Amino acid sequence: MSESETPSRPVAPPKRRKFLVVVDGTPESEVALHFASLRASHTSGVVTLLAVIEPGEASQQWLGVQNIMKEEAREEAEELLHRLAAHVNEYAGIMPELVIREGRRAEQVMQLIAEDKDIAILVLAAGLGKEGPGPLVTMVASASEKAFPIPVTVVPGNLTEEAIRTLA
Repeated sequence: MSESETPSRPVAPPKRRKFLVVVDGTPESEVALHFASLRASHTSGVVTLLAVIEPGEASQQWLGVQNIMKEEAREEAEELLHRLAAHVNEYAGIMPELVIREGRRAEQVMQLIAEDKDIAILVLAAGLGKEGPGPLVTMVASASEKAFPIPVTVVPGNLTEEAIRTLA
C-alpha cells in the first residue's frame, strides 16, 4: 500500500435519534404516540414505546396471588405494546422498539434514558382528567432536581389529529 492510500475502515452507521413514549392505554398517551411517530418519521428517527408495570402492594401470604397478577400485568403490557407497534407502523410507516419495565414509572424512565444513549427526546401528553396532567408531566413542570436529563416535549392531551400533523 502506498503512502497516499489509506486503509479503509468500517464506518459506524449514524445514530438514529429515539423518541421515547411512555404508554399506558390512556387517550393522552395515544396523542403523545402520534406526535412522536410523526416526528420520528419526518426526521428518520425511531420510536421507543415503554410500558411500565407498577409494583403492587401485597403481603408475603399473598405472594402466589401477586405473582399471578404480575404475570397478567406483563401479558397486558405485551398485548398493548404489540397493538400500538402495529398502529405506529400503519400510522407512520415505522416499526418502534418495545420495552417493558417493572417498577416505579419515573424511575424506570430515568433508568432507560441512562441505559440507552440514543434516546434523545421524551414525549409526554398532559392528562385531561381531574387528577391533573399526570405524574411525569408534573415532575417535568416542577423543574425539580429529579428532572429528566434529555429534552421533554409535552403535548396537550386533547390535540386533534390535524394539529398533530401540523406540529410534528
